Amino acid sequence: MKFLLTGLLLLQNILAMAQQAELAALLKKNGVPGIQLIYTKAPAVKTYNLGLRKSGTTQQVVSSSIFQAASLGKVVLAYTTLRLHDRGLIDLDKPLLTYYAYPRLLNQPNADKITARMVLGHTSGLPNWAENPLAPSWKTSSLSLKYAPDSCWNYSGEGYVFLQKALEQITHKSFETIAQEEVFRPLHMENSSFIWQPRFAANASTGHDKTSQPTEIKRFAEPYAAYSLLSTAIDYNRFLQALVVGQGLKPATARLLLTPANAANRCGTPPNPADASIAWACGVGLATTSHGPAIWHWGQNDDFQGFFMVFPARKESLLFFTNSANGLKMTDELLRLFIGPGQYRAMQWLNE
Repeated sequence: MKFLLTGLLLLQNILAMAQQAELAALLKKNGVPGIQLIYTKAPAVKTYNLGLRKSGTTQQVVSSSIFQAASLGKVVLAYTTLRLHDRGLIDLDKPLLTYYAYPRLLNQPNADKITARMVLGHTSGLPNWAENPLAPSWKTSSLSLKYAPDSCWNYSGEGYVFLQKALEQITHKSFETIAQEEVFRPLHMENSSFIWQPRFAANASTGHDKTSQPTEIKRFAEPYAAYSLLSTAIDYNRFLQALVVGQGLKPATARLLLTPANAANRCGTPPNPADASIAWACGVGLATTSHGPAIWHWGQNDDFQGFFMVFPARKESLLFFTNSANGLKMTDELLRLFIGPGQYRAMQWLNE
């Protein structure tokens, strides 16, 4: 038995070394300076930190390096909303304007029909952004519906901002405080925040454009669940593993993360073969893959990109953060490298 266990460990080490070598080759091939990646096959967890925090330097990516998680922060808002729903603080089907009279939406036809469930399922009818959310004028920019609420699927950062502001109004707290109380502290996510922390400066990753040139380190002064999450893959994986088992949620509420809320039929987009494999739950995408049902989401702040896919029945997941505008190009190759050959559909659908 001892020799068998020794041989098995040796084989696992050889496989891990081969995966790390292939991962390094993928970074080079796609012009991605650095990556944090975690592959989980419960109970085993493999962590990879490769490359540079800033190209042209010797600043290595390590497990405590801070990355922008971009839209992966939306999933934190979804989970937080469901926790507050469980405590009776918000009704998923009550119009959000009854909780918060959002100035940018007042007097907009049909805005009073938008609910938290629609926002979480991206059927609010709002555009992704009225204008660049980092522009000084964005906060007071005109916001109008692009589609009728609950008529079709349209990815919307604006919807998540609306929901966030409703939660802030309900709790009388900033979203950073809400996230710390509901998610980060309970799950021991010590390196996560929706606003810049001075302690991040020593180990923050720099973003990179498509030519692998450094951009900047954004120091977000205000919390926005739609894009400002700063975290590490280790921290976010703690959240992801809690999310998939419904930790901190009532059983019926946890099922909302695994059950289609809508068919993700995109507004104004011609049908595509991948459409039948994708649906949307309350805050995450659902995919029918050749490895079974999966939940997934991506993050894309131009110069930072990330992704996760979880296979609940297999207790298996892949999560990665990159400091590159090329990060998502590697998604299918990374899934094949760690999960195995097959059809995953998510990126095919996303890139239609």
